[in-house]
Order: sequence, then C-alpha cells, then structure tokens
Amino acid sequence: EYRLAPEFPIPAAYDDAWAALQWAASMSDPWLASYADPARTFLAGDSAGGNVVYHTAVRASHEVNDDMMDIAGLIMVQPYFWGAKRLPSELAWDDSEGVAGLAAVFPPYGVDRLWPFVTAGQAGNDDPRIDPPALEVSSLACRRVLIAVAGKDSLRDRGLGLAARMRDHDAPWPWMTPGRREVTVVESEGEDHGFHLYSPLRATSKRLMGSIVDFINQQPSSSPANPVVFGVPTTPFKDVFGYGMAMKSWGTRSRMATSFKIGRVGPSNKISVRLPMPAGNAHHKHPLSAAVPWGCVINNFF
Repeated sequence: EYRLAPEFPIPAAYDDAWAALQWAASMSDPWLASYADPARTFLAGDSAGGNVVYHTAVRASHEVNDDMMDIAGLIMVQPYFWGAKRLPSELAWDDSEGVAGLAAVFPPYGVDRLWPFVTAGQAGNDDPRIDPPALEVSSLACRRVLIAVAGKDSLRDRGLGLAARMRDHDAPWPWMTPGRREVTVVESEGEDHGFHLYSPLRATSKRLMGSIVDFINQQPSSSPANPVVFGVPTTPFKDVFGYGMAMKSWGTRSRMATSFKIGRVGPSNKISVRLPMPAGNAHHKHPLSAAVPWGCVINNFF
C-alpha cells in the first residue's frame, strides 16, 4: 500500500515502508502486543519491494531510536538493483533480443528507463539507491540475509553481487555476534523475474517459498550458508494471472515504443493490465486504455 510513482516518486515508497516499520515496532496494535515477537522481525520484499526493504533495513541500522526493534533477517526476492554500467550477463541479455525463448520479462534496456521514471527524472542509474556502495552494505545491522534470484532474470547478477558484498564484510557492530554476516542465496534456474507471483502453485514457486519459510524458522549459525540452487523446471510455465507472459510478449525493443501499464485501478485491490493489442492477438482479453509512454511502464513497481 505504499504510494506509487509517477504521482509519488521516490523516496515516498521508502518513507511509507519506514512508517510501517515504526508502527510495527510501537506494538500499539493489540494483536501484535499479544502475539508478536519483536526480537524475530524479518523484512521481506519482491522485486522493487526487495529494494524498499533493503533501504528500510539500512535506515533501521542507522536510526538512533531505542524503541526501534532490531531486524533479525532481511529477505529480498529477485530484488531490483541496477547500475550505470552493464554487467557481462546484462550485455548477453541485450544480445539475445529477438532470440526465441531468451527475451527476459524485464530486458536491460527497459530496466535502464525505470529508475529515472520513478525518481521523476531526479536520478539516473548511477544513483547509490539502486547501486548501493560498499560502506552502506557493510553498515547493515542485521545478522542474516536471504537473497533469491531467478536464472533467466536480467536482475540476477545484481542480486548475486549484492549477496557477495554482504558476505564479504565482517559485522562491525559490538552488539552483534562476532563473525561474518550469514547470507543465504537461493537461485531458481530456468525461471524469470516474478515467476512465483505469476504462477504461485508451480513446483519451483513452492520450493522458493519453502526456502523462505526455512530461512525464517532456522536458528542463526556461525558459518556461511552454501547457495541453494533449484534445477531447471520440468513442467511448462503456466501464467495463472495472465500478465507475466504478456509483459514478456510485448517486451521487445520495437514494441516498447507503444506501451503497457500495470497498476491498481480505483479503490479496490484488483490489478488491471492494459496493453496495446497487436494484430492477430485478439485472444488476449485484457482491458484497453489509451497508450502511455514507456516511462509509465509499471505503476505497481514503485
């Protein structure tokens, strides 16, 4: 329920997430006061939400507030981080354009345009908010982190790079157990960005969710966890909500000049998908709207 761009550019989403954490920490809600354990607080987010919870954890690490709960763990699922310079894997994704079966849900040239949009043109892809500096990463005051990536996701190597930087820094805080931060990496091979949201009953989606449950329930250890890799799925992808593959189908460079927009409609929580309909695709029964520029690509992303 955080405020969304373009009407509310970054840092509105960060401020709303921080307000939510402060509310939880206050234990003012009777149910939380009766049942919640503030010592076992986990922040979790998918995609853009992974970026949001990362910055929420950073702020909690730096905020001087005795009433703020400690963050026991941070969970980022296919988190949105990027940078001004292409990684080798991202160059490979650019080269794969037009190759059947290789086009990513979020191709790199599309991701390039997202951050300037959600910041109302105030920041580019060299912004440290999407390319966190090493000093900030090392300052995170949480002992355990899980980062999940998808093998066919353009954002995959950014997530793996962040995990490596988190693991490489010793915990510098006197109130924490000495030693390296425990970082768990979960990779779903053969899957693309957000697959667990588009097809939640898929076996790979269930394995991913199971790994998150296990991460929350397990006791912290002093040794770093080995990466968990789920093999390539054996059954075809089934997009139960109808918009995951639609994004991929319309996500070619030539068609980006048209538009699509995904976001909430009206006061309800229903999700609407609006896509320009190419000839010969009448079987896609999505509601239509006037074309919007690529800058408005995904209204529920930030």
